[in-house]
Amino acid sequence: MNSPALSWLGIIRLGLVQTGLGAIVVLTTSTLNRVMVVELAMPAILPGALVAVHYALQVFRPAWGHGSDLGARRTPWIVGGMAVLATGGLMAAVATAWMTMHPLFGIALAVAAFCLIGVGVGAAGTSLLVLLAKRTDDNRRAAAATIVWVMMIAGFIVTTGLAGHLLDPFSPMRLIVVSGSASVAAMVLTVIGVWGVEREQVTSAQLVSKRTPRQASFREAFLEVWTEPRSRRFAIFVFVSMLAYSAQDLILEPFAGAVFGFTPGETTKLSGVQHAGTLIGMALVPLIGAISPSSRGNLQSWTIGGCLASAIALLCLAAAAVVGPSWPLRETVFMLGVTNGAYAVAAIGSMMALVGAGGEKREGVRMGLWGAAQAFAFGIGGFLGTLASDIARYVLTSVALSYSAVFASEAGLFVVAAVMAVWVHRAPAKDAMQQRLLDSPVAAIAEGARS
Repeated sequence: MNSPALSWLGIIRLGLVQTGLGAIVVLTTSTLNRVMVVELAMPAILPGALVAVHYALQVFRPAWGHGSDLGARRTPWIVGGMAVLATGGLMAAVATAWMTMHPLFGIALAVAAFCLIGVGVGAAGTSLLVLLAKRTDDNRRAAAATIVWVMMIAGFIVTTGLAGHLLDPFSPMRLIVVSGSASVAAMVLTVIGVWGVEREQVTSAQLVSKRTPRQASFREAFLEVWTEPRSRRFAIFVFVSMLAYSAQDLILEPFAGAVFGFTPGETTKLSGVQHAGTLIGMALVPLIGAISPSSRGNLQSWTIGGCLASAIALLCLAAAAVVGPSWPLRETVFMLGVTNGAYAVAAIGSMMALVGAGGEKREGVRMGLWGAAQAFAFGIGGFLGTLASDIARYVLTSVALSYSAVFASEAGLFVVAAVMAVWVHRAPAKDAMQQRLLDSPVAAIAEGARS
């Protein structure tokens, strides 16, 4: 029995979950980062390591996705994951405040808190995307991806704005109150977002699960998904493209300061220009689809085009490093944001379109595999970007040339990702043995015995 497709209001409601998720994450990865380094004079490697812990835990996304596959509903995993995330966010604020009195105990609590954050983001985010993918019509997927991700960015913007206002004058207790309020707000948004979405399909889903004689183990389910050529290739594509996407995050502002002489305030505004471009790029994909029906739903072309356009924008940044202050840097950064936004929405839309391909009842494992690849890429992308910048500076003995080399390398990664996007869509959903097993189990087993 097919579930009814989500209305636009239903898509927006699920976007509220992503808004709450973004609100907690931005406080823990941005605001607490600044408090540890500036107010508490901790080494910058501490928040960096904590954020890395939160990304590392998301390697278990396929297992959490498998858990939601086994149940009749995704809602408990979304609500439960958000509860874990909210608890971790509050604990992280308490740990940061505790560092002012007992640094070692505070750091230990912070490690536990960021572990909870990683688990919560992975469990809630994986099931949310699966639910959105399964309940969204094909011709609405690009728009749905845009809506959900714009709402997450809106959560970033609103939370940082309000937190910045409420945290002054700063005190550890204010930090705990603000973080706790954000966690409560995120839980409320999550409950509003998922309330009743799966209610009408519970009975039929439970009946189906009762008729299933044996549930596959996680190992069996994961190996089944990994042997699907399209799922495996898409995981590799996600890793490479997201590595290129995230590698410039931590070097863009230092680049603007070192090569163009921007002040800290000007580099922060430059990041704002990039984020504005990202929002426009995200809106561009469904907007053009609405204006031009021939391009609607052609997510493969948008993904390839977004990767190639991002590569061009990064090559322009590489040229900017060589040319220097006469180059229109703000316009180039804006272009990078637009191209990255178009790529991101197309890639997420493709993820939603492909999650149902292959074997049945494996949507959570597939989405978890791709989410783990994304988290792994983000976790090491910033580190590799800064490391490559330092190595290039040592080898080339020129700040401008070192940044130029790194941006050009990231452009090369995006070109590789564009080629891989073609490789993904040319792959069959299942390999030949899987397909023969589905078409004729007796013949497939006999063939396997002969071989």
